[in-house]
This record gives sequence, C-alpha cells and structure tokens, in this order.
Amino acid sequence: MSLHDLFREVMAIYEQDKQEKLSKERRTFQLVTRAIPEALKALPFLPPDRYMVKGSVGQGNWTDVPWVAVMDQEVTDSTQRGYYIVCLFSEDMRRLYLTLAQGVTETPKDEMERVKRGIRQLIPAGERVRTDDDIRLGESKRAKDYERSVAAYIAYSFDDLPSDEQLARDLETMIDYYRQYVERTEPMTPPEQAFSYREAVEHIHSYISAKGFYYTKEEVANLFLSLKTKPFVILSGISGTGKTKIVQWLAESVGATEDNGRFALIPVRPDWNDGSDLLGYVDIKGEFKPGPLTNVIIEAENHPDKPYFVVLDEMNLARVEHYFSDVLSVMESRRWENGHITSSRVLPRERAGRDLFLPPNVYIIGTVNMDETTHPFSKKVLDRANTIEFNRVRLDHLDFLRDVPTATPQPVGQELFAARYLHLKDVYADYPKLVEDATKQLVDINRILEPLGAHIGYRVRDEICFYLAYNEEGKLMEWDKAFDYCLMQKMLPRLSGSDARLERALKELFVLCAGFEPDGDYSGALDVSYARYPKSAEKIWRMLRRLEDDGFTSFWLGA
Repeated sequence: MSLHDLFREVMAIYEQDKQEKLSKERRTFQLVTRAIPEALKALPFLPPDRYMVKGSVGQGNWTDVPWVAVMDQEVTDSTQRGYYIVCLFSEDMRRLYLTLAQGVTETPKDEMERVKRGIRQLIPAGERVRTDDDIRLGESKRAKDYERSVAAYIAYSFDDLPSDEQLARDLETMIDYYRQYVERTEPMTPPEQAFSYREAVEHIHSYISAKGFYYTKEEVANLFLSLKTKPFVILSGISGTGKTKIVQWLAESVGATEDNGRFALIPVRPDWNDGSDLLGYVDIKGEFKPGPLTNVIIEAENHPDKPYFVVLDEMNLARVEHYFSDVLSVMESRRWENGHITSSRVLPRERAGRDLFLPPNVYIIGTVNMDETTHPFSKKVLDRANTIEFNRVRLDHLDFLRDVPTATPQPVGQELFAARYLHLKDVYADYPKLVEDATKQLVDINRILEPLGAHIGYRVRDEICFYLAYNEEGKLMEWDKAFDYCLMQKMLPRLSGSDARLERALKELFVLCAGFEPDGDYSGALDVSYARYPKSAEKIWRMLRRLEDDGFTSFWLGA
C-alpha cells in the first residue's frame, strides 16, 4: 500500500479499533507499528544506518495520539528525549501532522524552548513548513504535551491527504531541516556549554572575579536576569566602578568579543541630536552610511544563534530621547510571529537599501554618570529599562592578586539570554501565583506613588513579572530578594523632587520595604538586615537624608 493509503486507513478505523482491547492483531496496530515504518524506511533519503523509524498506538492501552517517529540515532534513540521527525494523528483522526518535535518525558522546559527557537530560526517565512503554535491535536493532556513540543510542522486533513509523491517531498524537506539543525548544534555545542541559568551565573561571576572586579554573585544574577527580561539595561554609578567592564567581561565570558564582532563599545558624543548618529545617514551622493549600531544589527541578523552585546558608553552625555527614540520604539514593538520574535523596522528600505529590524539577539547596555555634564532621563526611557546602580567600591578586595584560578570563556548560544516572555499571559500560564502575588504588591506601591504621578503602568508590571519568572525558573534568588531588585531598578529611579508629597511617599515606601517608620534622624547608620526589601529601604533612607540636607532629592544623586 502507498503511504497515502496507509495514513488514510489509520485515520478511518482508529477510533473504531479503540473500542476494543489493545492487541497486536488489531489492524491499526499493524499499520502504525509495522506497515508505515517499513514504507518510510524504504525511502532513499532515510539511510537505515543513520535513521531509526518507530511507531506506537500505546502501551497496554490505546493512546489518544498515535505516532510514527523518524529519529537520527546521533541525536536520540527514544521518543522520550531529544528531537526528531514525528507524524502525529489528531485525537479525532481528522488531521495528520508531519512535525519536527521533541520528547516530552525527559526534556526540561527551558531546553525544549531553546531547541524550538533554534529549529524555527532555520526555516524561512513563507515556507510550506509552519513554525507557529497553531497545531491542534486534541484536548487530552498527552495531546497538549505533544503540541508544546512541536517546533515545525505541515498539516494535512483526512479529506485532503496529499499524494505519495507530495508526502515524500514534505518528509524530505523536514529531514533536511532536521539535518541542518543537527549539524549546527551537535558538533558546536558541547554539553558543558549548555548552561542552566544557575550554571551561567556561576561561570560569569567566576570569570569577572578572576579579572579583579568585585561583584557579588547576586549582582551578576541580577544583571543576567535584567538582560533576559529586556534587551536594554542602564548601569549607573560613580565613575570608575567598572560599569563598562562588567558588561565586557560578561560578554567575553560567553564568547562575545570585539575581535569576533559580538561585543561593541560605542562612545556617545554630546552633539548627538537624532538617530542618524547611531543608526546611520544618507550622504550627499545618496549612499547610506551605516552607523555603529547598524553594523552590529546586520552582523546579528546573519548569526541569529549567537548573542551580541552593545555598550553605549556615557549614554546620557547627549539627550537619550533624541538619538535613541527610534530604537526604544522598535524595542516596544517586539512580538511573536511564527514562533520567532520580530519587531517593526528600525530602518526602512528607502533609507538603508534594505529593511532592517532589531534582532532579538542584540543586547544594549547604557552606562551613565550623573553630573553637570550629563542629561537626566525621562520616564519614557526609565520605563523601558532596568536601572542597575553600582556605587559600592571595595578597594581592599585583592583576592584576584592571590590564588584565584583563571577562568576561561565558554561560548554559549543565544538561547541562554533569549526572551521567553513578551506578554503577561505567557508568564501567567507558567506561574499564575507569582503574577498574582507580584501584582498585589505593585498595587500597594502604586497607591503610594499615584499622588506624585509616578505610579507605574502595564509595561513595568509585565517586565517585573518576567524578571520574577526567570528568577523562579533558574532558582537564582529568593522571591523577596528578586522583588527588591525590581523595586530598586524599575520604580525608585522615577522619584525626584523637593515637596512634601514626595517626602510622604518616600516614608510610606520605606515602611513598606523596612517594616518600621523612619524616626526623622537620617544621619546615623541604618540596619536593614531584617527588612523585607533591604536594598530599596537603604536607598530610600539615603534619598530622605538628601531631602533633609538639601531640600531636594533624587534616585540619581549619591548620598
């Protein structure tokens, strides 16, 4: 029988056979476990020394979703793990899907998402092969699990099943994408480089420490989570605390350097007035001259499986809203499209000669000082970034001069830093209680900030939940510590002023963070070791002290 006829017969009689006890003598058992695998093995592009073909209708009981899998034995010999080609029948037997999917039994969630993204990046838009999440196998738990495992698929219906020739062409196309992904990942990504979040933080921290800079592991975890939450982070603090270096060493620790073009340091000039200084311009001859960020964007587009890091050094020497507004707007347009993160154009074809988009593997970090030569940030900018403050200096940290082992770079793929969440509903599906707990706390904070007009909107709420979800997934910090960083980085930078309303708000925030009311004497040392949110409590204390001493305070002023 032809493949067309074999598949169609299974779809026609499977529900009827399910009414009987599972037996090797049933016709559908014979079709799925023997006839279809034998027909597939006979195809010339499936050499038997490389590919294993196996089908199943269940073990002991009939499965809701029968399947026939084609496995590259260099990758896996079991459908419980790894990734492979698999034909999946829908529960109602009205649809058949030819898929590139993964084992749901032994594959961790973050690994599954990484592989899905990697496979989908190989498949151009507009192909017959689809890379969205619209596959519909049924309502059972097994069907839903299989749906989540699918990276790419071609859908067929019972009433319009294609010819043998088309089925074979489609399978050969899928095998080609399968082979491409195997060749791209298996030789190039040894197991020790497939870091978990915790392992990545350990490695980055060790690498930075060996370079002679003192940052706690928690601070490294915070920077990692901030970059994963949103590919735009602001590092503030006094000059000389290593704001630029921590990014350079982080990038270098995962294989991104200036030599390979995956780390770029772009000094911001005070005379930058618009986006052309960063993105490029059309000269008098009508030729496009790319700016420094555009060169990185083009490289990152050509290598979507690798992370690229850009430092905008002293980014507030010019007004950020003037030269960076185009990039900020495009960053907010990010969305899922056929399983990929895409955005609006950052440069149109008529200007750059081609449509340029902001790739999801570009991470922008701005370093800032606050003095008489720099410009303040608007709420538009602060809403779109995590602002990490580096003011602590440990001059007596000399461990790196002693017997600290030298750490070596460990190249990683984009999947380590790639965003998994763009919408709150994505987080809620995995962590409903986390979203509810965070939202309740943010509502309380918003009541305090609303009289100042400094309360947060949906964007900040969502990004705080993203941060907390990544932290929970990686088990990097306790919930209160992670929320403390969010409060410090997403909400306090919005506060500045000199009036009584600000003072009342700061005192109320201090009570929320520390659990007791300030006594009005801000000159002494503050013990916040028992506070729920100690970092934020200490910062608010310093802001209150500045307000008392100078009659004006701001997150951005040192204490």
